[in-house]
Amino acid sequence: MPALALISDTLVQDSIIRAVKSVCTKMLKHDAAFVEKGLEGTQNAFKDRPHVFGSVGFLGKVDGIVYLCIPDDFAQDAAGRVLGMSPSELAMCEDGTVKDVVGEITNMTVGGFKNALCDVGFPCKLTLPTIVRGDHLSISCMKGAERHIFHFDCAGHRLVADIQLKQE
Repeated sequence: MPALALISDTLVQDSIIRAVKSVCTKMLKHDAAFVEKGLEGTQNAFKDRPHVFGSVGFLGKVDGIVYLCIPDDFAQDAAGRVLGMSPSELAMCEDGTVKDVVGEITNMTVGGFKNALCDVGFPCKLTLPTIVRGDHLSISCMKGAERHIFHFDCAGHRLVADIQLKQE
């Protein structure tokens, strides 16, 4: 039986929910509530709104990537919270400051997800985070990947975790 079949939808869902909730609580000092698992990713969640995508891949017995999609205004708020800066202080910083914070939040979230896979026999290693910021962005699925999209609310903002898994 292929290894990917052993990674159940329940494992994927439980692992990403636990990872997102943990990072939001520790880093952002907000609870994150799982809203739904959906087929639609960012196209409708952030329609006509600027947003930030953080992505971290993982390679090993299972390969994949997790995109964490965050509205730009929430990314700004998150950066201020993580760095202990007011909005005016943050505005004086370069654009890279928000990207760095989103990169760290994404890295921690995907690290928690990856650890859950490792715990059940799918060891893998993380790639470096990649951050993209803009309008009208969307994510395409990797060829041959199984896709899972999860929506969360955190501090009144929608976050989307878009997970793509592929057997090597």
